[in-house]
Amino acid sequence: MIRAFDAFSLPLLRWFDPEDAHRLALHGLKFLPPPRPQADDQKLAVRAFGLNFRNPIGMAAGFDKNAEVPDALLRLGFGFVEVGTVTPRPQRGNPRPRLFRLERDEAVINRFGFNSDGAETVLRRLAGRAHLGGIVGVNVGANKDSSDRTADYVKLIETFAPVASYFTVNVSSPNTPGLRNLQQAEMLDDLLARVIDARERVRKNAGEAPVLLKIAPDLSLGELDDVVQIARSRRVDGMIVSNTTLARPTTLREQSRARESGGLSGRPLFRLSTRMVAETYVRVEGAFALVGVGGIDSGGAALTKIRAGASLIQLYSALVYKGLGLVEDIKKDLASTLLRTGRDSLSEIVGADAAAITAEGWPAG
Repeated sequence: MIRAFDAFSLPLLRWFDPEDAHRLALHGLKFLPPPRPQADDQKLAVRAFGLNFRNPIGMAAGFDKNAEVPDALLRLGFGFVEVGTVTPRPQRGNPRPRLFRLERDEAVINRFGFNSDGAETVLRRLAGRAHLGGIVGVNVGANKDSSDRTADYVKLIETFAPVASYFTVNVSSPNTPGLRNLQQAEMLDDLLARVIDARERVRKNAGEAPVLLKIAPDLSLGELDDVVQIARSRRVDGMIVSNTTLARPTTLREQSRARESGGLSGRPLFRLSTRMVAETYVRVEGAFALVGVGGIDSGGAALTKIRAGASLIQLYSALVYKGLGLVEDIKKDLASTLLRTGRDSLSEIVGADAAAITAEGWPAG
């Protein structure tokens, strides 16, 4: 059924403006008949951040910004879904057009700017599906016009703690002016201190809610040193590496479209984001697990990201070009790799190539 859905929907959606196509895809998932549940290979199970994932493949934040279809995505085979970015108050985001396909590069540029239905609406949706289970994380961000952005994150932690499987603190979107400044050492330390304190305050009544930090791939290695040191000292539960990039590789074929402002994702981000996964992995020294995201479009790419240091991975842009069948393709490839190499779990290969990757030349810009 998924293959049939891809065969019908992928060519059709190309005829629409990218943002309209995204909206149609969400509507389609709402009305897609529930597929027959298919058990995942037990070797693909992952334990990270105190949570048990049935497989390592997640839907990245940005697709289901307002928690409209998390259960449809889980039924389609994702091991977890991350909704958001959610802001405290509703906001429209940046003016359209703000989403662009780079077809020949299998890439996407977006400058949405945290368009969000707001915390109240998203909370109502998540509360309504809480009894269904499954791992659904909440990616949180600040309103563009907020006078105290750190307070926005604290408020969202307090609001969503009863319904979030985990939180992702998004300080790395390039599309909200000044947001990436929160990755600077002093500001990040204050933010994480207040976020973790909020999580601890609500833990008694709301239960456990791991806190992950999502970073940009454009950090210098010195900045990454600071970020990891602060994340470890503030005892975050994990990191997501990485968000979209402001860089424009010279290898891009869609050069005119590449001049659009915003964050670049998809295949051209793969090498840079994978290098940042490896660099982060060697600095974390096993203190917590990593989620690798950026340019994963095949089982081989997923395996490379895991061997670079990612315990879990997330997809988004590749689905625009490969369709939802990509999820099962990756799972089959990972399971066959484990069978062929005589390993019992993915944890045995996490970070196996990290040191070697960090010794390579820096990915060409």
